[in-house]
Amino acid sequence: MENKIIAKNSVAYHEYFVLETVEAGIVLDGGEVKSVKNGAVNLKESFCAIENGELFLKNMHVAVYDKAGAFNTKNSRRNRKILLHKEEIVRLNSKVQKKGLTLVPLKIYLKKALIKIELGLCQGKHTFDKKRDLKEKDIKRESERAINNKNL
Repeated sequence: MENKIIAKNSVAYHEYFVLETVEAGIVLDGGEVKSVKNGAVNLKESFCAIENGELFLKNMHVAVYDKAGAFNTKNSRRNRKILLHKEEIVRLNSKVQKKGLTLVPLKIYLKKALIKIELGLCQGKHTFDKKRDLKEKDIKRESERAINNKNL
């Protein structure tokens, strides 16, 4: 069964080298679940932090569900707990501490009926890496155009 991608963090692939990915669950309220399933979520400026042995997703924007009523007036950028096994959190924390890596959310998707988040263990890119990637992308796009024009 195919996973339905709700939102992607395309900026992360431009800013970081993704070394490893991890699938995790996320703790959401009822109205937030409805908003996420409707696609009203943004991962652009979000990041993960480990506090007291627990993993939290910070700065992810989930729009307030408009049909939830007066009781659902929570902060749309509140910290949300990420569900991983303790050993996995310890392993990721050691890599973040020792190697100076960062945990970045890459995408949020539906797996069967559950909302899952894919975290990436990332290393920051330098400016010259970003420029090289853009140049390679342009060359690839130009070659595809040339092939398509040749076939017409």
